[in-house]
Amino acid sequence: MAENKDYIIRNTDDGNVSISEDVIAIIAWEAMHEVEGYGGPGTGLTGELAELMGKKNASRGVRVSGAPEGVTVEAFITVRFGYSVTKVARSIQEAASKAIQDMTGLPVTAVNVNVTGIAFDKTKA
Repeated sequence: MAENKDYIIRNTDDGNVSISEDVIAIIAWEAMHEVEGYGGPGTGLTGELAELMGKKNASRGVRVSGAPEGVTVEAFITVRFGYSVTKVARSIQEAASKAIQDMTGLPVTAVNVNVTGIAFDKTKA
């Protein structure tokens, strides 16, 4: 396995399956993009630190941590202007949790959504 990566290990009857936290973050990120009212990634400490260290992060705005009881997702987002912040956040929680469970079989203990801003549609003047 690659260095400096955290993996969540799922034990099966045939052996172990190791899934990178980066893979789970990308699954959550893709699911978030399908939610109506999602305005894009927000700012968070994880993204800022990654950028300072020169890392390109395909799952910008999403941090994943694993524990024996399940996976926790921390999402930093913006919501498009005109949409209900709480409805969009709830939809993101549901979409990310379902996608992770469906694709990995891992239980999701929490999807914490941090709304850091509002995204406005770009219009021509």
